[in-house]
Amino acid sequence: MKVLLLQPPVQDFYNTDIRLQPIGLAYLKAAAKKFFPEIQVLIKDYHHGWGRKTIPLPRELTYLKDYYSRNNKSPFSTFHHYYHFGADFDTIAHDIAKEKPDLVGIASLFAPYHREVLRCAETIKKHFPVPILLGGSQVSAMPETMLAHPAIDFVIQGEGEKPFVELLRNWQKGTNTFSRKKGYLSPLRKSACPLIPNLGYKKHGRLIFNPRKENFPIEILPFPDLSDLPQDHYLFEKKPLCFIIASRGCPYRCAFCSVHKTFGLKCRQRSAENILSEIQQRYDEGYRVFDFEDDNLTFNRKEIIGLCKKLIRTFPKKDIQLLAMNGVCYWTLDRGILKLMRQAGFTHLNLSLVSTNTALLKTVHRPNLLKKYREVVKGAVELGFKIVVYQILGLPGDTLSSMIQTLLFNARLPVLLGASPFYLIPHSPIARHFGNPSETDVFKARLTAMAIETLDFKREDLYTLLITTRILNFLKGLSFPAKTVPLSKALAIAEKQDPRSAAGVKILRKLIKEKIFYAVTSKDLEPLPRFKLELFFQLWRKIDIIQTLENKTIRIHPARD
Repeated sequence: MKVLLLQPPVQDFYNTDIRLQPIGLAYLKAAAKKFFPEIQVLIKDYHHGWGRKTIPLPRELTYLKDYYSRNNKSPFSTFHHYYHFGADFDTIAHDIAKEKPDLVGIASLFAPYHREVLRCAETIKKHFPVPILLGGSQVSAMPETMLAHPAIDFVIQGEGEKPFVELLRNWQKGTNTFSRKKGYLSPLRKSACPLIPNLGYKKHGRLIFNPRKENFPIEILPFPDLSDLPQDHYLFEKKPLCFIIASRGCPYRCAFCSVHKTFGLKCRQRSAENILSEIQQRYDEGYRVFDFEDDNLTFNRKEIIGLCKKLIRTFPKKDIQLLAMNGVCYWTLDRGILKLMRQAGFTHLNLSLVSTNTALLKTVHRPNLLKKYREVVKGAVELGFKIVVYQILGLPGDTLSSMIQTLLFNARLPVLLGASPFYLIPHSPIARHFGNPSETDVFKARLTAMAIETLDFKREDLYTLLITTRILNFLKGLSFPAKTVPLSKALAIAEKQDPRSAAGVKILRKLIKEKIFYAVTSKDLEPLPRFKLELFFQLWRKIDIIQTLENKTIRIHPARD
C-alpha cells in the first residue's frame, strides 16, 4: 500500500516562508511507520520551494484595490500583488498520478485557504481517481463543509495519529478494486468505517461523523518523520530549521482562537526528557535551529526549567539556536526562566499582548497584567533577547482610542510591533456572535482582507494603523551612538544608511510637513488615498518618545521639553 500526504499551495498577498514545515504530516508518517512499516508513506510539500506566481485578485477581495493599489518600495509598504505560492494544481495532479498512491491525504490547516485544498482534490481526481482524505484545523472547525465536497471521501477531525493508524489498519483488510467506469474504489469496508474514531465519511449520500476519542498519549508519539523534507528548504538565518511541538491543547480560552476544536479542552505537555531526545536526534541529522511551534512552552514551570538545564548541559558549545515564533505567554515568564532560556540558546521572544484595554481583555478571556508584561520586557532586553509583541487591530468591541493607546504603550518599549488586523476564525467562541459564516466569510478570514468593520472603526482606520506600525518599527530599527536623539537627528542618520531607508525618511518628512502620505513607486512618489491623515496625527501628536530595539530613545517632539 502506498499513501501520499501533501501540503497544498496557498493564495494570498504574502507568505510566511519560515512557518511552512508540514510538521503535522510528518507526525502522521511517523505514526504509520511505527505500526505499519510495510506501508509506504510519502510526504510532498507543494507549498514551499516552488516559488510564487502573480494571479488575479479574487472578486471577493476587489474592495482592497484602493488599499493595496501601489507597488510601494518604501519601508512602510503593506501589500500589492495577489500570489499563488507553491506548485500549480495541474503539476500537483500530474505528479501524484505518476506516484499512483492508494490514498491521498491533504492538510487543511487554515480557513481562508480551504479553496486551494478543495481545488487540489478536484484536480487530482481528474487525473487519477484516488480516494482523498482531509485533516487539519480547518477540517476540525468545519467538517461538514469540507466533507460535503464531491472530491472528498474522508475527513479526520481533531488529532490525527490514532485515527490515521486505525484507518490504515482497516484499509489493509479490504481488497483493492478498479472500475474504468467508476474509477478507483476504496478498499475500506463500509462496515469498518464506524470503528475508526474521528473519521467522517459518506454513506448513500449522507455525511457521517464518528465520535471523537483521545489520541495516543503524547509521550509515546513517535518523533515526526522529516525524511521527505529537504533541509535546505527550511532555513533560519541560513541554518536548517525544524519545528518542535512541546505540548498539545491549551489551558486558556481566548475568545478569538479555535484551537480547542482540534485539540479538545485538555493541555498535554511532553516531558523535558522527551523533548531533549527529539532535539538530540535532529541535531545528529544536521538541524541547528529549533522552533517551538506551540505557545504553551513555558506553561509548566518545572518542565521548562528542566528542559533549559538539560539543553545547557547537552550543547555546551552553544551551536544551536532556539525560537518560539508562535509566541510565548508573557505571564508565565520571570527573570529566572528568561535567564535559563537565554543560556539554553533562545534568541528571540514573541509575546502576545493583544491590547492594553482592560475591559476588552476581560471580554476575550485574556490576562491583563501590564506590570508583569513590563517586567518581562525589561528583563528580556537586559538579557539580550530580540522581542516582537503582537497586538490585534480591530477586535470586535475595541475602539480606535484603545488601539492607539496600545500602540503608544509599546512605542515606549524596546520591542518590535507585530500588529495584525483581526480576522474571524470560523467557530471560535467570538464567532458565535456573527452567526453561521458563509463560504465567502471563511475565505476572508485572513488579516490581509481587513474584513471586519464595526461602528467604532472602519477599514481605513485599520489600514492606517497597520501602516503606522510600519513607521514606528522603521524608527525602532534605527541605530545611533547616543542614548537619546531628537527625531531630526535620527532621520538624518537613517537617510545615509541605504536607499530604502532614505526613501522612508523622505516619505516621513513629507507626511509630517505636507500632511500627505506617499508610496515610492516606479513613478517616484504617489499618494495613498486610503491613509487617514487625521487618525495618524491623532496618534503622532501623543507620542513623546520611541524606544528603539537597541533600547535607545528618539524624542519625537523635543520642542516640548
